[in-house]
Amino acid sequence: MLVIQTQTLSRAEALRRIRLLTGKDLRPLADQYGITVWKNGRKNKGWAGQVIEQYLGLPQNSLQAPDFGSWELKVVPLIRATNGTVRVKESMAITMIEPAEVVANAFADSHLYDKLRSMIVVARIFENVEDTISILHSAAEFDLDNPSIRRQVEDDYEAIRELIRSKGVNTLTGDTGKYVQARTKGRGHGSTSRILCASFVCRAYLEFA
Repeated sequence: MLVIQTQTLSRAEALRRIRLLTGKDLRPLADQYGITVWKNGRKNKGWAGQVIEQYLGLPQNSLQAPDFGSWELKVVPLIRATNGTVRVKESMAITMIEPAEVVANAFADSHLYDKLRSMIVVARIFENVEDTISILHSAAEFDLDNPSIRRQVEDDYEAIRELIRSKGVNTLTGDTGKYVQARTKGRGHGSTSRILCASFVCRAYLEFA
């Protein structure tokens, strides 16, 4: 039997496979792959992404490097309006901010750049809080190939980097950056863990999905 090494799975082939799931409910696949959606009253917010990773043959991991070696996989929830149109439900988290790493590395050498430069963005329909059903809407490639967008992303990163360097990570707020912001990750206002979120990825994705 031919075994495909997951880390060498091309983005084009992965996109082809993911699109075979268009219109299908991801929730039964979570059960099939043994992925927990709810446990002790708390939701596993990354369950849909884990379903796609398992479908493509990627073991679960928490590494900051791109999921599939040269490209990254992201899943975003969409809300369907009464007129049938869809919009992105929330900004898409990209990568955790490690203050020392951000200060030490320019944008081209950063984890953020590694994540954003080559992606597949998968959209699923958010039906209810319980996620009893979630249909895969579409999937598309995303790259930082637009010069103006790339310049703005780099400017945002450098602004965040300078603020961390001069005043510390705890001074970051969601107001820093146009396309990339630093958001608090965790429950409650006392959380000090920060994660880089790029809401522009979600908006740009819907333009060509």
